Formats: sequence, C-alpha cells, structure tokens
Amino acid sequence: MSYFVTGGTGFIGRFLVSNLLKRKGTVHVLVRKGSEKKLDDIADRMGWDRKRVVAVAGDLSSPRLGLSPARIKGLAGKVKHFFHLAAIYDLTADAESQRIANVEGTRHAVELAMALKAGCFHHASSIAAAGLYPGVFREDMFEEAEGLRDPYLRTKHESEAIVRKECRVPFRIYRPGIVIGHSRTGEMDKIDGVYYLFTLIKKLRQALPQWMPTLGVEGGRINVVPVDFVADAMDHIAHKRGLDGQCFHLVDPQPMRFGELMNVFCRAAHAPEMTMRLDARMFAVVPAPVRGALVNLPPVKRFTGMLLKDLKIPEAALGFITYPTRFDTRNAERALKGSKVRLPDIGDYAWRIWDYWERHLDPDLFVDRSLRGNVENRVVLITGGSSGIGKATAEKVAAAGARVIIVARGKEELFKTRDEITAAGGKCWAYPCDLTDMAACDELVRTVLAEHKAVDILINNAGRSIRRSIELSYDRFHDFERTMQLNYFGSLRLIMGFLPTMAKRRKGHIINISSIGVLASSPRFSAYVASKAALDAFSRCAQAEFSGKNIAFTTINMPLVKTPMIAPTKIYDAVPTLTPDEAADLVVKAIIERPSRVATRMGIFAATLNALAPKAYEVIMNTAFEMFPDSAAAKGDRKAIKDERPTNEQVAFAALMRGVHW
Repeated sequence: MSYFVTGGTGFIGRFLVSNLLKRKGTVHVLVRKGSEKKLDDIADRMGWDRKRVVAVAGDLSSPRLGLSPARIKGLAGKVKHFFHLAAIYDLTADAESQRIANVEGTRHAVELAMALKAGCFHHASSIAAAGLYPGVFREDMFEEAEGLRDPYLRTKHESEAIVRKECRVPFRIYRPGIVIGHSRTGEMDKIDGVYYLFTLIKKLRQALPQWMPTLGVEGGRINVVPVDFVADAMDHIAHKRGLDGQCFHLVDPQPMRFGELMNVFCRAAHAPEMTMRLDARMFAVVPAPVRGALVNLPPVKRFTGMLLKDLKIPEAALGFITYPTRFDTRNAERALKGSKVRLPDIGDYAWRIWDYWERHLDPDLFVDRSLRGNVENRVVLITGGSSGIGKATAEKVAAAGARVIIVARGKEELFKTRDEITAAGGKCWAYPCDLTDMAACDELVRTVLAEHKAVDILINNAGRSIRRSIELSYDRFHDFERTMQLNYFGSLRLIMGFLPTMAKRRKGHIINISSIGVLASSPRFSAYVASKAALDAFSRCAQAEFSGKNIAFTTINMPLVKTPMIAPTKIYDAVPTLTPDEAADLVVKAIIERPSRVATRMGIFAATLNALAPKAYEVIMNTAFEMFPDSAAAKGDRKAIKDERPTNEQVAFAALMRGVHW
C-alpha cells in the first residue's frame, strides 16, 4: 500500500504520517523544492523510517502540484490513499495567500489525485467551512454555510467545494475543530486559535493573585481538539471500508463556552479565574450600525489596536469570541465506534498545553532581554553619573556596548569616572553641568545634540534629598526650592530638550529615578517626595502623549540605597539598604523591559494599603514618624552626629518595612 501526503511536514501532517508508518507501505510526502532538510529534521524528531518516507518536490500553486509527467507516471495506480492537508491555517494571513494555498492548492491536489488514479482522496477541511452558521451544522450540510466574509472561512469553504464538485476519485472529508497541542506532550508548532489568549492570561497572573475573582466574557462555544485526536481519527476513518463520499466532524460534541475555556487555561496557568462572566450576546441588543459606528471611531480604534497589540491578539480573532456554530458528530462517532480513538477531556491535559506554550512559544521568550541587545551603539545619558547609582549604571551600560554620556556638577569625580570606564573598554563622554541652572541645562542639550546627534535613553538620576520634619522647616523654604529645582525642574529641562529629537526619530526612552517615598508618603521627606512626585506626575501625562511615537517613560521608585546622599542620617547605617550595584540592576531592568514603573513589592504594598485603608496607613506612618526622630544633622547639631545610634526598635521596624525612607 502506498500513501501520498501534502502538508506532511505540517503540524497535523507529521502525526498522521507517524500513524501511517505503523501500517505497511511507503509514504510519499510533498515538500517544496529545497525543503528536503526540513523533512529530514522532522523525520529525525518523529522517529520515522526514512526508507519508507519519500520526499516528492512540488508546489501547491502549480497544476498537479508541480510534479513532472515522469513522476506522475511512476506513481500512477500505486497510491491507495491521497491525504491533502496542506493549507494556510492562519487568521492573520492575507486573502490572496489564503486563496492560492487553500483554494488553488486543493484544486491542484485533486488534479494530481485523479492523474494518479488514487484509491481515495482524503481532504482535511475545517469547521471553518461552515462559516458563522447560527445553529447546529450537520456533517451532511455544506451549501447552508453562512457568514463567509472572512478570507479564512471563505477559502476553507471554497476548497471543500472543489473536492465535492471536481474530484472524480472517491473522497472523504474531515472537518477538525480548532486544533491545539498534543494531549500527552503539549507539543504545538505555532501560536494560533486559543493560544492568542495566553498572553492575556499570563498578564493576569502577573498582576493579580490566583484567588482574586475577575470579570470576563461568556461568549459562544469554542470547539477545541488536540492534534493527536485529529491524526488518530483521520487514520482510523481513512482505512475503514464503505465511508466514501462522507464528511466527518472531528470535534468536541460538548464544547465549552469561551469563558469556561478561558478558566480551564487560567487554572492550568495558576492565574485568577473569570468568576463573573458577561454574556457577549447581550451586546446584540445594540443595533449593528450603531455598534459599527462606535467601533470605527478613531479613538476607539486606536485604543483597541494598541490593546490588541500589547496582548498579541489579531483583530480577526475577536469575531470568534461569540462563535455561533455547533457541530453534530454522528458520522464520526459511528466511524470511530469500536476503535481506541477517544477525545480526551481538555481539563485533564490543559496544563500540558500551557506548560509547552510557556516553555517554547511564549512571545516573550524571543524578545532580546540582554542589556547589550538594548543599548549597544546607542547613546545613553545619565545625570549624577559620577557616583552612586549613576556611576554603577554607567559602568553596566558601557560594558554592554552603549555610548555613555555622564553628567554631574563635580568635574574631578566626573572625569575620574569617565577615565575608569574608558580604561575598562567602554565608550564614555563626560559633561560637567549644574542641573539647577536652567541655562546650563540648555547648553548641555545643545552640546550633546551637536556632538552625538541624539539621545536614545535619558536617565534622570541626579537628585537631592532632605530629611527634615515640617516643624523644623518653617523657616527653611529654600529646602523645598532646592529639591524642586534639581529633582523636578532640572530633570524636566533635559526631558524637554531631548524630546523633540526623540519625537522626530519616533524612538526614545526616558527613565526617571524616583523614590519609594512617593509610594509610601514617607514622613520627614516632604520636600524630597513632593519634588519626585511632580516628576512622576509629569511622566504619566507625557506617556499618554508620546506612547504612539514609540517613546517610553519609566519611573523607578527606588528604595533606600547606600549612597553619599543618605550618609548624614546615621541610623541608615544599621537598616537594610540596596547597594548602588543592586540599584543599577533595577535601572537595567527598566532599560530592557521599558515598563511604566519599576517598584519593589513593599512600595506597591504601601501605595495599595494607603489607597484601600488610608486611616490605618496614617496610623502606621505616624508611628514611624514618632519612632524615627529628626537626625542631629537636620537639627543642626553637628556635635551630636557622631553619637547617633539606632535603637533595636528602629532597626526592627526598618527591617519590616524594608527599603522605605524613615
């Protein structure tokens, strides 16, 4: 017995070929010219007997699949079963590509099967051939299909029509549901179908605890089947007598609704489930013209487009959330009766599907997460780059191949840092500048742009911190002016200077080193926190304006770091702090991931508690205020500075609220 298979190197095809090789005979597999190596690789991975798998070079777009007359003559009368699986199964493919592969490819396959006088032509159609039929679509139905506007649905219907109308050899048609990975291994070859939802599930898991109930959509019934069931069912039905001319639905007879299916994979991913689900059909009460007008409003289209892009969901997939069609399986059930082919319960193997996706297909796996990949040969400007966090960051990005510009007021330390970086093999330029002087900021911008053309990443790290209670600040209004001048106006002046070039180039990243104190509302830091909060607020507003130009704003709510800035407060010598190198790692994280915010769990917890229970949080903050008095430096008592020692109570509290400024 001899077989001919198109799409044998595809996902369903490779498992079908494995099944055919368990029987007697040779399997001829159609491959594109020059793609024989792909067949060899798959054969090795699947454990095929290469002596029984014959590569046949051809092309779906050519008559008779591009086989030469001599090749056709050599195979004529020898092919018992001709399996046509080759097609484009992709909602995102363009209409013309789908027409050529799905429609013309099927026509050419039928032509070849007739030329070979094949015993039976087995056509792998799809439930897509039914279009968006509202109701139960039987296996003996075809012309009744509705809603075929989508190119994928239309071409799958048209390809099946060719088999029904033009095929002059016996044929059998198989309509699988949405094919997902192998039920025993989870293996899948690409992201398609329900896999488009996995990025959303992953984001839910990252943002919320598993026990938190969330709101979802109920939707229509989504018919999902594992690839091994489809391949096993096709193999069994193909070799059973007396079934020619019939169609078989290889589907789940009891498919889950969209919301139920989402929850199955949420459980597999340990993500929060959608406890309350809105029935998407409720939106049908809104007249179609009104819905269309709302959806096509420019702001709505833009918001939807950006959201779908972030979740990596093609717009075409949204139409299937309310999928209206169900499928009977009487033919398939009769044909499979007495066999060992069973459709497994998706709840039993969903974890394998998720695990395989997370390990092999998650788009985030293919994002370059190396620092070098994000900064090499790019201009990175770091203020406060001569010491502390700025210096540690400059050393890291320079080692990764960036063209680093460091800025600080003190020339000696600044040039020393530059020389150290260049001696280590990095590229570094140093520009002295007093960032509290707006004219000096403007001159810095002009000089940098003239000499380096643009800044790719601006890191506003330079800052001034003052730890002093408001009661000791009544006559020190200049404390608020000084912190605002450097922390807010100095940073803002550079942002406004470099933004025009970033906007023109449509790329850029601005990172502002803020403080955990902004999230925690730390007492005794009113001047410092207010100046950093102003920069945070500006960044949130700017992000909304510039995200469409590929310019990112990231705020880093930095916890307490062991730098010269905190040296005057001696109790910090005994409380947990980050090293400058650890703080620089947070900056590296911001460069690579480009998030809106980088914060520690303690900072997020403090902000959340303040939002949910402000009075309770006020008690905690007041307790801390009373527990940590003003330092001798803040009181102006220089003699007492060296005698300051933290109490055990202070150390314990600071350890509990790790990283927060007290």
